[in-house]
Amino acid sequence: MRGSGAGKVRVKSAKGRTAQSVRWLERHLNDPYVHKAKAEGWRSRAAFKLIELDEKFHFLKGSRAVVDLGVAPGGWSQVVRKLVPKAAVVGIDLLPVDPIGGVTLFEMDFMDDKAPQLLRDALGDAPDLVISDMAANTVGHPQTDHLRTMALVEAAAWFAVENLRKGGTFVAKVFAGGTDGELLVLLKKNFTTIKHAKPPASRKGSVEWYVVAQGFKGRPDEPARDRTGAPIAE
Repeated sequence: MRGSGAGKVRVKSAKGRTAQSVRWLERHLNDPYVHKAKAEGWRSRAAFKLIELDEKFHFLKGSRAVVDLGVAPGGWSQVVRKLVPKAAVVGIDLLPVDPIGGVTLFEMDFMDDKAPQLLRDALGDAPDLVISDMAANTVGHPQTDHLRTMALVEAAAWFAVENLRKGGTFVAKVFAGGTDGELLVLLKKNFTTIKHAKPPASRKGSVEWYVVAQGFKGRPDEPARDRTGAPIAE
C-alpha cells in the first residue's frame, strides 16, 4: 500500500488479488466511517447506520427487549447496549460473534425452524424491537442476490409480526426500490407507519436501503399491557 499526496491510501495490485478486491480494499481503508468506528470502539461501520436511523425515527428510546437478526460482527447490538443499557438483547447469526456484554448470542441459521423459539425463550418476553441487518451471500447475479436477501427480509418480517409487542418496531435492510409488493402489504397490514431510508453511513454506491416499520398493531390473542409493558389483567 502507499499514500497519495492528498493522504488517500492506494492499494497496489498483488498476485491473487483481483481488481475488484483492490477497489474494495481502497474504499475500505479510505472510508471515514471505518476509521471512526475503530476510534470509538464499534465492531463495524454498520453501527453508524443504526445510530443514524434512530436519530431519524427514534425507535431505541424506551426499548426493553430487542432481537438482533444477523448480529455479526455485533455493531448493532453494541449500539443498543450503549443507548438503552437496561434492554434485554438477543442476537443470532450463522457466523461466530465475540461475546458482547449483556447480549445473548446464538450461532445458527435464523431460517432454522428452531430459531424463533430459541430467541423467544432467551429473551423471556415479547420484543418491542426487531432489527435485521441480514443479507444473503452474493453470487454475482443481481436478480438472484436480490431474491435471496428479500427472502431473509420477509422471514424477519414474519418473525416480527408473530412476536412483537403491540406498538413495537421492525427495522431491516432491503435493497434499492424498497420492500417488495407482498412484503409491503404485510407491513402495511400490521404497522401504522412504514418508511424507507438510506442513512448517510450507507455507501452511496450501495444498493442497500432500510425499512422502518413502527407502531405494530398487535395480534388478536395479545394481551393488553400497561405503560411498563406488564399484561393487564382482565
